[in-house]
Amino acid sequence: MTNVVEMKVNLHCDECIRKILKAIKKIEDIETYDVDTQLNKVTVTGNVTEEQVIRVLQKVRKTAVKWDQANQTLFAN
Repeated sequence: MTNVVEMKVNLHCDECIRKILKAIKKIEDIETYDVDTQLNKVTVTGNVTEEQVIRVLQKVRKTAVKWDQANQTLFAN
């Protein structure tokens, strides 16, 4: 089953982006992935869950929030 997982992640330097890409590439059964530095958004497509993406990002010391939740928080004020 193909899922699209979108996460809000703080992408503040090139080293962070490299760590995130390296971690995401290790997830099994992914089809595509994208890191949008302007939106601080990571998108992973494939047989993957939000929990899997959060777990691999936590291993590289990055906090991830579901994209929907992140947008609700930004626009709540």
